Amino acid sequence: MRRRDFIAGLGGAAAWSIGVRAQDTAIPVVGVISPANANVTSGFSCLLREGLKQAGYVEGQNVMVEFR
Repeated sequence: MRRRDFIAGLGGAAAWSIGVRAQDTAIPVVGVISPANANVTSGFSCLLREGLKQAGYVEGQNVMVEFR
């Protein structure tokens, strides 16, 4: 009986670790709130995206940028 319990425990642990790896990771979202119109914020958005790119972030792959 002990052998069966041990094998069942190993099977449960293996199934649990597969389930944990299958979960998606959340993509961080950078939010920008500005009262200015789109023409004023376009220069800022280019600089923001360039800074994120230099830091290793690619918009749409590992970071999202939201302008409001």
